[in-house]
Amino acid sequence: MSLLSIVLQAVSEYAPFAQMGAGLGAGIAAIGAGIGIGQIGRGAVESIARQPEAVGDIRSNMIIAAALIEGVAFFAIVVSFLLVLM
Repeated sequence: MSLLSIVLQAVSEYAPFAQMGAGLGAGIAAIGAGIGIGQIGRGAVESIARQPEAVGDIRSNMIIAAALIEGVAFFAIVVSFLLVLM
């Protein structure tokens, strides 16, 4: 029995576990992004309440930070789905 056949057999046996792990990873990435964006929104609202004249700067910084978090979450979800396909 060759090493390649042993590896292929192990991969086929553990494929369902890899798919479950990828699904869990995608879910955790989505939850983490939701929590992060919620924290950004909370901080922005508190900051605007303290300094109403800085609304424009706070809003633009909030949008940039939310976009960066969404980008990381999207990357994590894509990697998780790629693991399912492998």
